[in-house]
Amino acid sequence: MGFSTDAIHAGQRPDPTTGAVITPIYQTSTYAQEELGKHKGYEYGRTQNLTREALEKNVATLEKGKYGIAFASGLAAEHALMSLVKAGDHVIGSHNVYGGTYRLFELVMKDFGIEYSWVDTSDAANIEKAVRKNTKLVFLETPTNPMLVLTDIEEAAKVCRRYNLISVVDNTFMSPYFQNPLTFGIDVVIHSSTKYINGHSDVIGGILITNNEDIHKRLRYVQNAAGGVPSPFDCWLILRSTKTLAVRMERHNQNAIAIAEHFNGSGLVEKVIYPGLKEHPQHELARKQMRGFGGMISLEIGDEKRARHLLKSVKVFTLGESLGGVESLISHPSSMTHASVPKKEKEKFGLTESLVRLSVGIEDVEDLIEDIERGLKI
Repeated sequence: MGFSTDAIHAGQRPDPTTGAVITPIYQTSTYAQEELGKHKGYEYGRTQNLTREALEKNVATLEKGKYGIAFASGLAAEHALMSLVKAGDHVIGSHNVYGGTYRLFELVMKDFGIEYSWVDTSDAANIEKAVRKNTKLVFLETPTNPMLVLTDIEEAAKVCRRYNLISVVDNTFMSPYFQNPLTFGIDVVIHSSTKYINGHSDVIGGILITNNEDIHKRLRYVQNAAGGVPSPFDCWLILRSTKTLAVRMERHNQNAIAIAEHFNGSGLVEKVIYPGLKEHPQHELARKQMRGFGGMISLEIGDEKRARHLLKSVKVFTLGESLGGVESLISHPSSMTHASVPKKEKEKFGLTESLVRLSVGIEDVEDLIEDIERGLKI
């Protein structure tokens, strides 16, 4: 089936009791059992929920995966992911990941004896150089947040297979519509479903997708044992949203390309960072492994004062955390999403105080361009 058909139908069927077209919200904590040891496959709401199952099947299908495991947030999903390693193991990560990922790994999981190395994964050779005897997992973010640096997914997957490492890609920025890492040999895909998958800024959620049965069994066990599950209502809201994922992503992409091209070389900013621009150093890689370039743009203003003026002057863009909603957002990564990342680490990948990040929404692009232009003129 095509993407939009799967988005609307995968994992869902008319309710057998009433014929309702939309998957119901199974708002229950427990289930009636027919007799001791005999039930309909459902025992307890943390362990099984039909609305959650529908969401998991839906997103797994969109990511070309067999198994989806949903969580209450993207970070809850990442925490569960760390159950695939143990004390004494070593993890390699892209050095420009979401600040919350860095915080969880460096400031929480290290306390449990897991070691982390942060490398520039845009060159697969750097991944190989960082491999140790105790390395077990490689965590990639592509494109990265907020520098939009790409990793060659296929080459990274080859390195991981060579050393028998679990490979993971955070695919939040691209969504399943524009990129499917599992098809390049990656073991696990992670999404903050808060972002593009939901797309309406009204749900916090996360999901892991895999084709590996052993990995699925472990993650499913942890989902139940640790209990970081999403509510049935949140699952229902995200299911509502995946139905329009294709049309939303097309508009995000269309608007972002127009904005990037408008400001590139305009003299109003020092640099426009967007994989869809031919000037992006990895533009050809983007064309190879992505079907579009997404709605995320970073602008290096070149002057912190002008950057701050832009952030407070916009009227259509909203200054706020997060991304991927239908409304356009603008943020200051250094003090917002990446505030927990040490200054030296930020300097390594070029995150300055004068860089702003745009999550381009689906409004009229002329209004968005005018809004940015007005904010850049002091």
